[in-house]
Amino acid sequence: MALIHSFEKSGNFLFQYRGQIPVLLFILAIPVIYATNYEFLSTHESYYWILLGVSIALSITGQIIRAISIGTANKNTSGRNTKKQVAEALNTKGIYSTMRHPLYVGNYFMWIGIVVFTGNIWFIVAVSLAFWLYYERIMFAEERFLERKFGDDYLDWSKKVPAFLPSFKNYEKTSIPFSMKTILRREYSGITATIIGFLFVEVLRDFFGDFSLEFKWSYVIVFAVALFISLFLRTLKHHTNILFEEDRS
Repeated sequence: MALIHSFEKSGNFLFQYRGQIPVLLFILAIPVIYATNYEFLSTHESYYWILLGVSIALSITGQIIRAISIGTANKNTSGRNTKKQVAEALNTKGIYSTMRHPLYVGNYFMWIGIVVFTGNIWFIVAVSLAFWLYYERIMFAEERFLERKFGDDYLDWSKKVPAFLPSFKNYEKTSIPFSMKTILRREYSGITATIIGFLFVEVLRDFFGDFSLEFKWSYVIVFAVALFISLFLRTLKHHTNILFEEDRS
């Protein structure tokens, strides 16, 4: 098999299972947190709050990038499909005029925030490299699909827009209005998973400190908030028309 076909095949395979990345990160975080020395956090409380603030800022940045991408996306482009590549139109304006894969950039920042919260520099580096290798294959397969489907229209756009690192020199304002309903309908699961991810790291860090799990109301409150967000928005999505939009995916 030619290398180009091998890359595309592996990219399509990884595309189907990209939703399992958070689960893998949670599993990998367990031995990392166990092996990390957190004495610097216990002796300098300010370091903890700095670490937490930076980590949350990174995850919020990722969510903002995803929100802009999804909230202004063409209705005929792919949604949360996992079985195969789908697109009936190109997104080329707005945030898509600054980078070709803003959703994947958003994913990186969302999850690297949780990784940074582990306080392990080697884990941050390893996850960043693994993320790039993983999504490079997915982006390759996706772009092969778009090139075949849209031909020169895609090639002309892709030649002037970087894949991952944004460039604003060719920015074009989108005519599609931002939709908060779209964000609430499609992003609640990611927001919930991010909150739980931070809680997971915090609980594990406390547990491995003295191998005892202390009850804390803060844990209960954070988990309850995450669960409420997910259940409330899921109910609105599936059992009411409040978040329904005729012209959105």
